[in-house]
Amino acid sequence: MTRKHFSVLCLWIWILMLPLTVCVRAEDPGSLYSLSAVLMDGDSGRVLYGKEEETPRPNASTTKVMTCILALERAAGDDYVMVSARAAAQPDVQLGMLEGEQYYMEDLLYSLMLESHNDTAVAIAEHIGGTVEGFAALMNDKAVKIGCTDTHFVTPNGLDGLDDAGIHRTTAKDLALIMRYAIKSKTFLHITQTREYSFSDIQGKHHFSVHNTNAFLDMQEGLLSGKTGFTADAGYCYVCACQMGEKTFVVALLGCGWPGHKTYKWQDAKKLLDYGDAFFEYRSIWQSPDTEMIPVKNGADKKLRLGETVYVSAVPKVTEEFTKIRLLLKKDDKVVFRMSLPDEITAPVRAGNRLGTLDCYINNEKYKDFPVTAGESIDKSTVSWCVKLVFERYFH
Repeated sequence: MTRKHFSVLCLWIWILMLPLTVCVRAEDPGSLYSLSAVLMDGDSGRVLYGKEEETPRPNASTTKVMTCILALERAAGDDYVMVSARAAAQPDVQLGMLEGEQYYMEDLLYSLMLESHNDTAVAIAEHIGGTVEGFAALMNDKAVKIGCTDTHFVTPNGLDGLDDAGIHRTTAKDLALIMRYAIKSKTFLHITQTREYSFSDIQGKHHFSVHNTNAFLDMQEGLLSGKTGFTADAGYCYVCACQMGEKTFVVALLGCGWPGHKTYKWQDAKKLLDYGDAFFEYRSIWQSPDTEMIPVKNGADKKLRLGETVYVSAVPKVTEEFTKIRLLLKKDDKVVFRMSLPDEITAPVRAGNRLGTLDCYINNEKYKDFPVTAGESIDKSTVSWCVKLVFERYFH
């Protein structure tokens, strides 16, 4: 075979393989700049796509989403917030508050979320937690309650930090869960969607105007909220939530480039949102399982002959809410329900006793499980019970 013939052959092989390549790539968002990334279903909290989504990394000012959550839940908008020396000494980006000044909490939340001021974050933290360290403890407690599994906050502003429990960090999955929680607050949405905001210190001596630095608000239709971040260790980070028709998506990006590549995060976020909108649709997932009967060792049943096997029905305790649930799924996503039950149980059995579990799997990954209980009570077959049964059957 000549070199020319070989080249023609390779070209034909490439052409024939092209449809398959396109098909494979169509089911995936493609390459991302981010070291860690997540596309999450905002309704269920299920990860629809992940790239090193459980790898802990520094997350910069996306931390301020949690700071804002705690401020909204633990303080009033008209609280007076005193500026300490520690708050006033925070590095850029800063509002420029002076030690001893006072501000309304509500005003500081716009400073926190629109322009990501580090001094504002510390002032809020000290007002709520007493100290930065006390506030960090509240942040970590809240993270656990939200469902985060590998998040540790050291600073309220996201500046790189270290304590006895390690570096300031989160994962893309945990960060997405935090944003998913935050967008349930109408006040949080209102603050983060505001383009411009002006305010003064309580004494009226200093006046400020802050501008929303989340440029993605003007790039992506349906964007609900978003928060940017950058430190030398974290790189560019971003977390956002977007409404696309009836679908709500959350995107979290960590380590999405360093200086010189500031726009990478917008490209990754757009790519993930387009992927979610194109390939995921809501589907009902409930599939009522067949009734399972479990043999009961030494079980007693007056309807049966002595020695015959007694069975108890296994009843899944599935909530009505779950039977109506609809999840964002791809066309080829497979939902399977499996019951995990013992081969045999020993009498006595009482109705409602737990027998096992009903597990829901999506693509072989467990999504939800429910208890399976005994549908009726089964007494134990004892000598006295047998004698009593014989007497009832033959002498009555």
